[in-house]
Amino acid sequence: MLRNVLCILTLLFLLGCGAKKKRTYSKNRTPTITVEGSIEEAAPPKISRKEEGENTKAQSIIATAMTFSGTRYKFGGTTQKGMDCSGLVFVSLKENDIEFPRVSHQMAEHGKRIKVGQVQKGDLLYFKTGKSGKRINHVGLVVDVDRNEIKFIHATTSRGVIVSSLREGYWNHAFVKAMRIL
Repeated sequence: MLRNVLCILTLLFLLGCGAKKKRTYSKNRTPTITVEGSIEEAAPPKISRKEEGENTKAQSIIATAMTFSGTRYKFGGTTQKGMDCSGLVFVSLKENDIEFPRVSHQMAEHGKRIKVGQVQKGDLLYFKTGKSGKRINHVGLVVDVDRNEIKFIHATTSRGVIVSSLREGYWNHAFVKAMRIL
């Protein structure tokens, strides 16, 4: 009996993202960590007004997400006390006036699918981390793209809200798709 209970609790813990929860977050936070891009020696490319607006929105969403850096993992969490992966993305978008689903596998149905080589800051990366791998159960927000390395912020069950690289074996293997929502 105890073994069955432990198996169920372990399964729930590993599934990570997806619970729907009442909005319990505050808009009054200040960023503690920033992500800086690499300094290019060449002149920056010309950016259209539309792209400039999208870049500004992406930076704002990233800044919101980064305020949760170091927050412990909590299934269904959406506050500094605890956060799950879809909660992190949901809150970051919501605080920047973007309505989006709360659950990672539902989030994955919105936006435009893009190739990894086209990924930009503010795009979303989706993963299948469960053993069965039947559906998307993890999401991360791209915070930096430097040559061939894509860094994304997400909430992990083991280390809480952190920035990881898509180059890391675990995340590269679990990666499913990238989506543009801006």
